[in-house]
Amino acid sequence: MQDTPITAVGIDFGGTSVKLGVCRGEELLHTDEPILTAAHPGPTALINEMAARVAKLRQAYPDIKAVGVGVPGLVDYDRGFVHELTNVPGWKHIPLKALLSEKTGLHCAVENDANAMCYAEWRYGAGRGLRNVIALTLGTGVGGGLVLDGKMFRGSSFSAGEIGQMSIDSDGKAGHYGNLGALEKYIGNNQIAEHAMARYAEAGIIKSLEDCTPKAISIAAHNGDDVARQIWGEIADWLGTALSSIAWLLNPDAFVIGGGVALAGPLLFEPLGRKVQSMLSTVVWEKLQILPARFSNEAGIIGNAALAADEV
Repeated sequence: MQDTPITAVGIDFGGTSVKLGVCRGEELLHTDEPILTAAHPGPTALINEMAARVAKLRQAYPDIKAVGVGVPGLVDYDRGFVHELTNVPGWKHIPLKALLSEKTGLHCAVENDANAMCYAEWRYGAGRGLRNVIALTLGTGVGGGLVLDGKMFRGSSFSAGEIGQMSIDSDGKAGHYGNLGALEKYIGNNQIAEHAMARYAEAGIIKSLEDCTPKAISIAAHNGDDVARQIWGEIADWLGTALSSIAWLLNPDAFVIGGGVALAGPLLFEPLGRKVQSMLSTVVWEKLQILPARFSNEAGIIGNAALAADEV
């Protein structure tokens, strides 16, 4: 690791927008106006726009040495090759690292977006100073990243950490890949809202999907709504089942949890801690921490910039 942090551009590529920022270590020096993904259809147009933005940022920050990009899909990290982006048409088999390096003249790193969030939290966030950190981001889906023995662990095909695809019920709901009981089919944003509607209906209360978002049921629970509190307990049970299995397998120092669902705070973290503890030996549990993420929407920018800077 460098004593003096290297300045790098972090790019957080999403299905709706592409966010860019300039970082020096954990310090976010500048955030650029987002690029609307749909306004630049196809990889070529969007890569050209990203390269043009980087060129403009280098005029203001001439010490920029690297650029890191996080994408919501399967990535070959070593080659910087994007296999597929599920929610962005046309992005299949794209050598993004080579193309962006050529167009910017900078060292480039390309990573899965959840891994980038994990790296930000381990390098500069809630997991700083720990050797073994499992990070999760809870939103539309469930993403994950692994730092084991002080290094990012990506697996033999760079697909490790897909915690949302772990089964919590062998007879449960079918996941995207046919895997029954996939965690994200229970605690994704939409799945939580649908479950909350059903729970309220059982209680004789009619609610719309908009009234049942994670944010809405968090507010309701804080206001003393017993149904909402029950729902958060169930979410904690589902998530805790997955985390306890991971803890038995990897014995981490900490789970770091971010994303919109995690904003529920103690409504989620308190029953989650009880659930995980109830399923573990004291030997595994006594040093295990379950922590809220330090970074919010800027995690992708900081993590991608840090990955690229640390490679330099």
